[in-house]
Amino acid sequence: MPRKTTRSVQVGPVTVGGGAPIVIQSMTNTDTEDAIRTAAQVADLARAGSEIVRITVNTEAAANAVPEVRDRLAAMDVHVPLVGDFHFNGHKLLSAVPACAEALAKYRINPGNVGRGAKRDEQFAQMIEIAVKNDKPVRIGANWGSMDQELLAQMLDANAAMKNPKPLDQINREAVIKSAVDSAARAVELGMSPNKIILSCKMSRVQDLISVYSDLSSQVDYALHLGLTEAGMGSKGIVASTAALAVLLQQGIGDTIRISLTPEPNGDRTKEVIVGQEILQTMGLRSFTPMVTACPGCGRTSSTRFQELADRIQTYLRDSMPEWKAEHPGVEDMSVAVMGCVVNGPGESKHANIGISLPGTGERPIAPVYIDGEKAMTLKGDHIAEEFQSIVFDYVQKNYTNA
Repeated sequence: MPRKTTRSVQVGPVTVGGGAPIVIQSMTNTDTEDAIRTAAQVADLARAGSEIVRITVNTEAAANAVPEVRDRLAAMDVHVPLVGDFHFNGHKLLSAVPACAEALAKYRINPGNVGRGAKRDEQFAQMIEIAVKNDKPVRIGANWGSMDQELLAQMLDANAAMKNPKPLDQINREAVIKSAVDSAARAVELGMSPNKIILSCKMSRVQDLISVYSDLSSQVDYALHLGLTEAGMGSKGIVASTAALAVLLQQGIGDTIRISLTPEPNGDRTKEVIVGQEILQTMGLRSFTPMVTACPGCGRTSSTRFQELADRIQTYLRDSMPEWKAEHPGVEDMSVAVMGCVVNGPGESKHANIGISLPGTGERPIAPVYIDGEKAMTLKGDHIAEEFQSIVFDYVQKNYTNA
């Protein structure tokens, strides 16, 4: 579907907006003062497929650690752009630690957390001036939970004086948009190019997010960062993020996305990257890794063999992608089917590049394999999983060569 944003922003080597592929972002949850752990987590996120990684910069020690984080990443041959997440004291930190301002690829500024009263304009201006001086883009990100309270109060007062006041939720949504749009206009007045600005208006409820971004995209041509903030844990966070982003992406709204999942205790932070990739790939917007089609199982599939094989192949494909991406271009578009019985097994397998139809309950103990729509062989015995993985590997070697 056509994208609505025509203006693009360069974040290090990554292009955001202007028809470029939608970019996957993520954020660390390490203490940035610990440069070793932060660099390690950034590397993990980048290797999982995050194309931009945001890190918290909340203290002078954290700001001083940013150049070390970047250098450690370079030593690991990881060159993902780093974004500094600033709240409350960003103007002080960027001024006090010029090396941090230089090392970051982008600054994230929240208009609601820049300052209060007369200091707001001064502190916002200071951050924009530093960004302009260092030729860095900024994301001006207004958030539902940290709005500009003075702006909101003004809008609520004006609404209360109307003959037919609008609902409170509507005023809140309009305030978030106005905060971001007015801040962007102020940044341009201060000398920042519109091609250095990305906007976001994050909400925590699905319908609010859809409404806000639909309105925002009709008002501006800035590149837009998309994400449901505080999405939650596990399936709730995944479902809510997918429901909101899918509607907007289908309308051509959104140039870069983050899935803000709360990880399980000591959980893997890279899951938010994988979810973002799968949203884009299942919608046909980008391809990251070969997709596995597998049936849900039913009374015909009392054996767990097809579930185990589907999981094994999916893990094998994802784990192989860092190497295959360089050596086998185009392999991310490959499709694999692992089916559990004869009902849909042969048909789905024929639609995939490679498919296998395992025997269901009461069926003959054989597993036909289909390659590019044609039956190629039949597997049987105790080593079907190993043999099928070998067939997948051979197919990749034969059909996706690095010219």
